[in-house]
Amino acid sequence: MKNSLKNILNLSLIISMFFLFSCASTKNSQDDIAGITATSQQNKNGNLSIEDEILGNVSQLKNSDAYLLQPGDLLEISVFREPEMDRTLRINTTGTITFPLIGTIKVSNCSIAQAEETLVNSLTKYLKNPQVSILIKEYANNTVYVLGQVKRPSSLQIPPEKNLTVLEAITSAGGFTELANTSKVKVLRMENGKQKSIEVDISQITKQGKKSLDINLMSGDVIFVPQSIF
Repeated sequence: MKNSLKNILNLSLIISMFFLFSCASTKNSQDDIAGITATSQQNKNGNLSIEDEILGNVSQLKNSDAYLLQPGDLLEISVFREPEMDRTLRINTTGTITFPLIGTIKVSNCSIAQAEETLVNSLTKYLKNPQVSILIKEYANNTVYVLGQVKRPSSLQIPPEKNLTVLEAITSAGGFTELANTSKVKVLRMENGKQKSIEVDISQITKQGKKSLDINLMSGDVIFVPQSIF
């Protein structure tokens, strides 16, 4: 099974797909994902385990402009040579923040670079050549990640007071690619400090109507869709 999964996981393919959907690379370096700590456990061949490689890609997502800001993220915003405007703000449930001079402005579903550009454009009415820097001090606690053979590898927010299932998350990420192995989808989850891997057969859900297999996701879950073996 391990050898089969190794063949499925092509790290370079994941990374290339991953950054296909990112904008510009961010200049900020963030901490690892809240609630998930990828350990350095190694398999018998001395390589990182498949789960660790997947979680490594999640860390890269959060450290890049592929990560889209979510309600609940805590931002540290600074304006060059305007220290009185520096703020630490949490994105509210409407996806907005309130910033000096500008007022209310939407930043959710924006990359860090896009949010910085939005603030700069708004501040040009009041400041000469403003330079804005945004750091994520704290990530929202309602985010899941969809990687692998989906059309838009991304982070997703679990709706307030609602459930988000594996199939719904994959659908929100654009659905499967033509190379996807829909019967071997993996959900990586941290429970009581231990990493847990749950296999979900999406083909049985969509083709046989076995909705009970479509589990609800928890904050921090990572969904990985492997590639089919031809």
